Amino acid sequence: MALTPDERTALDARRDRIAAAMGDGVLLLAAAPERVRSADVHHPYRQDSDFEYATGLDEPESVALIAPGATHPFVLFVRPHDPERAIWVGPRAGIDGATGGYGADNAFPIEDLEKELPKLLAPAQQVFLPLAREDTLARRLLDVVRRVQAERPRTGTGPTLVRDAGEVLGELRLHKDPDELARMRRSIGIACEAHRSAMQTARPGMREYEIEALLDYHFRRAGAAGPAYPSIVAAGANATILHYTHNAAALDSGQLLLIDAGCEHGGYCADVTRTFPVGPRFAGAARDLYEAVLAAQLAALAAVAPGVTLESLHATAVRVLAERLVDLKLLEEPVEQVVEQELYKRFYMHRTSHWLGRDVHDVGAYRIGDAPRGLEPDMVFTVEPGLYVPADAEDVPPAFRGIGIRIEDDVLVTAAGSEVLSAAAPKTIADIESLRAAAGA
Repeated sequence: MALTPDERTALDARRDRIAAAMGDGVLLLAAAPERVRSADVHHPYRQDSDFEYATGLDEPESVALIAPGATHPFVLFVRPHDPERAIWVGPRAGIDGATGGYGADNAFPIEDLEKELPKLLAPAQQVFLPLAREDTLARRLLDVVRRVQAERPRTGTGPTLVRDAGEVLGELRLHKDPDELARMRRSIGIACEAHRSAMQTARPGMREYEIEALLDYHFRRAGAAGPAYPSIVAAGANATILHYTHNAAALDSGQLLLIDAGCEHGGYCADVTRTFPVGPRFAGAARDLYEAVLAAQLAALAAVAPGVTLESLHATAVRVLAERLVDLKLLEEPVEQVVEQELYKRFYMHRTSHWLGRDVHDVGAYRIGDAPRGLEPDMVFTVEPGLYVPADAEDVPPAFRGIGIRIEDDVLVTAAGSEVLSAAAPKTIADIESLRAAAGA
């Protein structure tokens, strides 16, 4: 599918930023390979995040070259259009589509990669390419670069330095442009509606997979490609398993239900977690733990601003959780000792934040040199503290055993502070209980 004029404009501006960041470099990117599910059945195709970020092209067996200052600064190698193959799997962009639909200054058949790419690399002093990739197409790129380097003593041309493409693209992708933010708002909005529907629908006796199916329905009905990651729908003690995805247990009225689910729309991911009662209300130990996690999350969210670090946000959340764990007698040591000796990790073992964008755990450095990096406007990340009390924790009060709680929001850093992009998904006790009551739970 060809790009719209607005998409072309956004991608042109993005490639200009890539060019400015590379200096005298040339960038090579390889499309993601198709993945076999079984026999001749493939998984749904998902493009490499860097490749689609720079090109907008959602096809395998493609290579992109961005060469600032060259006669053809944006070149694509693609599969030629194949009318017979199109009958089975649909049309390809082809050579004409690469230039006419995706804005390439020149295009070649992917079969000509080894023939044409050395000519394009000859003027380059350094090449950026995906060094972490191990698939066939990525290896072909590296082989061509090595061949050009090996011929340099005779030709006098070609790159002398090979660098990882992530050096450039990781930093650029960390700062979202207006087109990216619009796509993220849409993706996160769809996810929030799915979470609201789950809160309205969940009932004792249902199975976790019924709620997962409901989430998938809302994602696809709203135009999303599907889940951005395997949805976690964890009732009761299943919520103490951080990456639980079996999603088959029955829901009981005395349990909490933890849902960590987000969709992917327009190539961008949502990542939202909510925890709510299967019955009508929070009660007892579950309510106490929920209030603790919510207090930690709200404290971290209130601290978000340009210049603040994710390390400091984590420390803020940890401090609140430590205080509550001591108050609730899940830990007996003084709060300072709980924090300094990381005793809280028995119940809170993960970090509070990660970058969010084209990937759920998106690219971008968390540290600059020896120091945590400060937040800057147009960065998007999660804030997701939690508490997880194992069912077999015999040294804690019985009422707390087998309870897992996480609350996760997607946050945009702004010049004035921050914006919680996932605020439409209820998370206060009053709002959740009100929504459950209105739905007849």
